[in-house]
Amino acid sequence: MIHWTTDEIAPHDRFAHWREVRARNIYGVTAELAPKERLGFRGAFSVLEIGGAAVLGEMRASAYEVTRGPADIARASSDSLCLYEQTGGACWFATDGGEFIVREGELALSHSDLPYRTRPVTPLGYHLRLVKIPFAECKVFAASPGELVARKLPAQAGIGALFAAYFRSYIAQAPHLSGHEAQTATQTLVQLAFLARGLVVAREEPARDAVRAARLERARQIVETHLCRPDLRPAMVSAALAISVRQLHLLFAPTGVSFARYVLARRLERARMLLALNHRRSVLDIALDCGIDSPSVFYRGFRSAYGMSPTDYRRSLCAPSEKG
Repeated sequence: MIHWTTDEIAPHDRFAHWREVRARNIYGVTAELAPKERLGFRGAFSVLEIGGAAVLGEMRASAYEVTRGPADIARASSDSLCLYEQTGGACWFATDGGEFIVREGELALSHSDLPYRTRPVTPLGYHLRLVKIPFAECKVFAASPGELVARKLPAQAGIGALFAAYFRSYIAQAPHLSGHEAQTATQTLVQLAFLARGLVVAREEPARDAVRAARLERARQIVETHLCRPDLRPAMVSAALAISVRQLHLLFAPTGVSFARYVLARRLERARMLLALNHRRSVLDIALDCGIDSPSVFYRGFRSAYGMSPTDYRRSLCAPSEKG
């Protein structure tokens, strides 16, 4: 992971350095900001290589205007698929395909070597994540970079929502991905992005596999959000995914852990954390807070998972002075 910030540069030199060294030479864009606004400029970014399959960049910076025109592309071609997430504020984009605004939580897709202009439309400036994937890895899915003019992706329902869920899971796992695992996750991400863009047919086998992977990730996210609810049942999760209960169970089958066992394992892990954080709270109260309303299920499951009862686990964490 590489981190860099303009705090390392004298205030009067910050934008000039950002424009020439960072924007022009690293990002391959032309950056413009009125001279009277430059003294207050600040920026920071980080870069993480994801197992040799992709690069994740995160950036926060004061507002300025960015252009990537023909001269910039000729000087710094990168021939990559770009998946962009707005993590704060909002940005306006203009391309040969029109204009649009990407707001917080929304995603966009483009090819790196197609022209565009962008600028923030809120005082937050730039708050974004960008995943760059070599287009050579994507050609099996999209015939031409020209199909990938920058465009916002739907994220509220259907394939767009699955892509958004998988994208955020991919970002969370990025520091731990390597080798074949990184390659597989990245290829799944590309498939879902092209499905959301309408460039891939969902009936094709690789696309079906990508959709299954995304549904599994989304199911796990739903479970995590609703762990404390005793009524967290297969029917609730399958309804949220717009699939049948049978299809939900089939999603978990290849993992070797059934839906019910996965939910219980996540609840027990949450309970273990709460037992460690609050020594005075009753064990049964913690079980209920984790969605387990049966004491026998809780005690039996906890002992099976961690080799001791919840009470003994809590005692094992106490300092000698607390044991009396």
